[in-house]
Order: sequence, then structure tokens, then C-alpha cells
Amino acid sequence: MQKILLLVVILISIGCDNNNSITATHISGSKEISLEEIWDGTFSAKRMNALNSMNGDFYSLLNYDKKSDATTIDRYSYKTLEKVETIINSKDLNGLKSFSSYSFNNDETKLILGTKFNKIYRRSFKGTFYVFDIASRELTLIGENIQEPVFSPDNKKVAFAKNNNLFIKNLNKKSVLQITKDGKENSIINGITDWVYEEEFGFVRAFEWSADSKNLAFLRFNESKVPTFSMDIVGEKNYPNQQVFKYPKAGENNAKVSLHLYNILSKRIKKISLGNYEYIPRIKWSNDGNFLVATTLNRHQNNLKLYKVNALKSVANLLLNENDNAYIDITDNLTFLNDNSFIWTSEKDGFNHIYHYNFSGELINQITNGNWEVTNYYGFNKEKKRIYYQSVENGSTNRGVYSIELDGNNKKILSKKEGTNTASFSTNLNYFINTYSSTEIPPIYSLYTAEGKMSKVIKDNTELKEDLSKYKMSQKEFSTIKINGNDLNMWMIKPIDFDKDKKYPLLMFQYSGPGSQQVANRWNGSNDYWHNMLAQKGMIIICVDGRGTGFKGSDFKKSTYLNLVKYETEDQIAAAKKLADRSYIDEANIGIWGWSFGGHMSTNSLLKGSDIFTTAIAVAPVTSWRFYDTVYTERFLRTPQENPGGYDENSPVNYAEKLKGNYLLVHGTGDDNVHVQNSYRMINSLIEANKQFDMFIVPDRTHGIYKGKNTRLNLYTKMTNFVEEHLINKSNNSIKK
Repeated sequence: MQKILLLVVILISIGCDNNNSITATHISGSKEISLEEIWDGTFSAKRMNALNSMNGDFYSLLNYDKKSDATTIDRYSYKTLEKVETIINSKDLNGLKSFSSYSFNNDETKLILGTKFNKIYRRSFKGTFYVFDIASRELTLIGENIQEPVFSPDNKKVAFAKNNNLFIKNLNKKSVLQITKDGKENSIINGITDWVYEEEFGFVRAFEWSADSKNLAFLRFNESKVPTFSMDIVGEKNYPNQQVFKYPKAGENNAKVSLHLYNILSKRIKKISLGNYEYIPRIKWSNDGNFLVATTLNRHQNNLKLYKVNALKSVANLLLNENDNAYIDITDNLTFLNDNSFIWTSEKDGFNHIYHYNFSGELINQITNGNWEVTNYYGFNKEKKRIYYQSVENGSTNRGVYSIELDGNNKKILSKKEGTNTASFSTNLNYFINTYSSTEIPPIYSLYTAEGKMSKVIKDNTELKEDLSKYKMSQKEFSTIKINGNDLNMWMIKPIDFDKDKKYPLLMFQYSGPGSQQVANRWNGSNDYWHNMLAQKGMIIICVDGRGTGFKGSDFKKSTYLNLVKYETEDQIAAAKKLADRSYIDEANIGIWGWSFGGHMSTNSLLKGSDIFTTAIAVAPVTSWRFYDTVYTERFLRTPQENPGGYDENSPVNYAEKLKGNYLLVHGTGDDNVHVQNSYRMINSLIEANKQFDMFIVPDRTHGIYKGKNTRLNLYTKMTNFVEEHLINKSNNSIKK
């Protein structure tokens, strides 16, 4: 580690400019970045394969050997990082040539192997799955075109979903039992989430085995009254296909969701009453097989309840209740300890922290506290009685890994203080693999003990760093900027030959969504290379995280409540005006761009900030919050019926007549998330206002606009040409050198 860092330090020196920002100067190469290199993998950092922690001090990896054309699952030692054994080699499997996913049962005697995947939405897919018995080497088909197969804790059964119904395969009898029969497309879903739950609550499998394998809890979605959305998929045939699915837009009906318990012995299903609620965003069994905990939310998402469900009596009692003046975020941090007391994270003191409760819902103690945020909870080591977590204790743009005792004492940092650290812990929490990066240092993967001792560097990406030294790479300068009474985090990328006596066009980049962060001390993404490419063409790129973004406490994050995009837009406009006062910014050529929420922001900023912004690019933007889904939109705005002004006053379809500058609108017609309807309505509004603009409609592409040969290259070529024409070339003509 120290040798690696030394190589970087030689290249970098730190100083401060007259705006009190931290600047990084370094030796730059002469080679210019090309769009082709950004998208052909030239600048890709080497990553570790996703590892699966195993029992004891071991982990497994899915590997592929090109020479033998074989897929293997290999077991490694955390202590030595050496391969211990090959568990499975696809060459040895009869009836299965290859597989691309795997999961173990509890005692690691069997695996579920997956292949032939067909993607549905962002996280969901169907596939063909098998059970492989390691001792007997027997391979058993679970099913084709099924979803989310999972072992029972006693290893005797596998539950899975198919065609909106739930099934259980008995591995001893090799029989399959269908436990629900009312599943129907676009009507009833058993055990799998609907579109909006998958997208906004972040999970697909909505069924869970009890610890004693006697019960299967599942959610049932009745979406028969949810309005239907459809998209034409052009494809390659003479006639397009139509994708039809239930999508609840703001203010419309959600699916009616209910909790059910299936008992293995009685083969009966019981519906569990959970009082009044709109959503059931999480279910989780405690360590006691008789008790399940279900999370409910009201429609406003500001009243969260944890219910303790007694499986024997089929009744639920309130365990914990939290309320908020704005909204409550859903996490996966609920963790049960041996005595069934539980760990919980909450923003109730103004910052996200870790709490310890008993199984009666009584607070034992607040484990972490301070004016900083816990950003990830990793687990509890019962032998060491320590909790492991990630936080922003060393500044909101950094991430560190920490441990602390259950009573909140003896906190210890286990990673570097600056930059971004993320941990992947072993199952027993004795080791973790730390991924470290900063804006200067590509990802470094290192093995640490739970005490924070670095044992070995696994992968360091020094080759990438050396290759990048040949290019004109400008380093990000981090600072804060005082806007509307707040010190906002900001980064800036200047041309490598920056001259303070010249004026440069400015392009602002942002996302600005609630709880998000773009100004962070981490390694480059693809957009950073594009921004550097624009910098080498003679412009400055700046990003400002305004009000509503994350990791500065709930008051800052929730300050935009009921007025989504209003204050965020005001901050971008005010920041642009303040930056325009700097002697090296060409105040006549300032643009802004963003994607998704950021596309909405860039559109708003151009229309409402026409006195400062001359150019904007909006990719896959929301243009009216009435077109977006219930869970996300109503979390921040409530319903359109309750808050029409919050919706319409900040939706650009309603003030297209304000357009004065250059506007490029981009959207994929296969976007199931932010529907192309948003851009079509914006186009109509601009036509009715007799405004000229540019548009780039990409057939069949989803929200990320990436599928297909040269799709991203073509898109970024279009955006580059637009920026050059309307900002760089115009500014170059006016700069006095």
C-alpha cells in the first residue's frame, strides 16, 4: 500500500487558490482523450469479481477460463487470498454447459446454479436454475423461466416464482408443489414485486423462509386497478411489439399489497392483518422461527411501523413506530442479534445513526451519534461485540469504515480517512476487503483484518494510473461555494493549460436528486473522462451539490420537501451567476447538463435561468412530475391532488415559452422508468410556444441508453458536437488573449 501511494504522491502536489479551494497540480501528458477511448474500455479500472462470503474465513468467486472455455466456482482463504479448491467446474457437469450465477445453501453442501437469463426490468430477470449437490455431484433441474429460487434453511426445499405464482420444490422427493394459483399477468403477483416496488424500494423477491423452515411469508400484489402503460418496441421485424405493464403514476392507484403466511405442514395460507397502510416495503424473519417483522408505510411515507407477526397465532403487534415531518427512507439495516434484540438505523435525531432495540421495541441505546451520517451498516460481530459501518465522519465527500462496541464505546477507524472506502466483510466479520479510491487514485483492493490491519494489496490499478499520465488529465479541485445561505460542495475541472488571464466557457454538471451526491472524493466515472475531454478543448466544468442532496443531515436533504426541483434549480442558477463573477469565466457562454433527475434540472435551469444559462442538454428527463411513479414522486411532493402547485410550478412542460437558449433533448423510446412521454410532451409544449430546439430520440433504448453497438459513443458524439457549437466555439471567438 505505501509503495503504491508513493507513486501517486510523486505526481501530485497540493495547494490553495484565492477561492480557498484545494487544488491538485500534477505532471500531465500530451495525449488527448478521444470519445472512442472513453467507450471502448481504454480507461476502465480493473475490478474484483463480486465475491460471495462463505462459512468460516473463506469466500468464493465465479471464474471463467477462456482457454478451457469453463466456468468454475472456486473457494479462497481470506487469510492468504489463495485458492483453496475448485468447488465446481462446468466441464464436469452433465446437462449444463455453463452457468452465470450461483448461491449456496446454509451449510454449503448444495448450490443453485443459474443460466439463460432474460432481463425484465432494472433488477428482475427470468432464468433456468438447477440444484447441484456437492457430495453426490448430482444436478437437478428446478425449473425454466423461473424467478428468485432460494433454499429453505433446512436445505430440503427450494421456493421459487413462476408466472406470478409461488412454488416449492421438495429436493428429497423431487416433486413440485404450487402454493398459489391466482397469479395473472398485469393483475395478481405472488412473491415477486411489481414495477414500482422493484424500482423504488429496490427488491424483487417478496417471499422469505422462516428460520425453522416451517413457514414461507410472501407479499401478494393485486394490481388489477393500477393504470396500464404501454410502449412500442420497434425491434427488427416489420411490426413492433408492444410492452404493456402496470405503472402507477403520481396520484393514481397503487397495487393493493397484502402479507401472507404459508405453513408447510398444514399447506394452508393465512392473510395477516397489518392495520392501515399503503406499502409493505420489507419483510424479514427474526432468529425465532415463530416471529416475522413486517415494515409498513402510509402513502405519504412519513409514518413507518414495524410489526411483530406471530406465525403460530397469525396475529401482528406493533413493535416500533417512527414519524417524520417529511418522509422516511427505507433501508436493509434491520439486523437481529442472538437474543432477538435488533439493530436499526434512523434519522430521528437529524442525522442517520445506528440504534439498538430489544424485541419489545424499547430503545436500549443509540450506538452512534454526531453531526454526520452513517452511510452503510455492515454487521455485528457477536464474539467481539462490535458493529461495523461506513460513515462520512471525515467530511461529507469522504467515506470511512469504522467499528464500535454495541454500547457505543471505543469507536475505531479501520480505513484511510480521506477518499472513499467501502468494505466487503467475511460472513464471520473477521476480515474485510476494502475498496479505496479518490479523485487521484484508481480503486485499490486490499485485505484487512476486522481490527483494521491491512494484510495485503490484492489489486491496485497502477497500470491504469501510469497510462493516464500520458493524457491531458486535469485533476478535480474541491471547494465550497456560499449559495442561498448554504456552503455547498463543489468540484471544478480546468483546462490543463489554464490561464487565469483568459476567459473560458463553463459547463455545469449536476444530478441534484434527493439524498444524492455528485461531489465526492472517489475515482472517475465515464462522465469525468468526457469532462476532461471537454476541458482539453478549452472549457471549465463545474459540479455543485445544492440543497436536497445527501450526507449533510436530514434538514438539508429534506429542505426541498413539497417543492421538488424549485430550490435545487435556484441553487444552480445562483451558483452560475456567482461563478460568472470570476475573472476567468466567460459569463456569456454558460451551459448545464444532466441525466434523468439531472435532465429535469438542466431543463428547468435553462428555462428559469435564461439570464445566465445559454445552453442545456437534458437526457431522459422528467418534464412533469405527474408522469412519474407514485412511490418516488409522492415521497417528496405528496399527491398531485394535495399539492398541485408543487407539481406544476416546477414542471417545464408548463413554461416552455421561457426557452431562449440552445436546448438538446435526448430520450430512449424503451425507457420503462422515465417514459419517453415526458419528452414527447415537452416537444409538444415547445412546438406550441414556437421554440426551436434539438432532439435525439433513440429507438428501444431504456433509461441508461446504452444497449447496442456504438450507442453511448454516438450519444456522446452528439452531445460533444452540441457543446462545441454552442459554447466552446462561440466563446473562443469572444475570448481576448
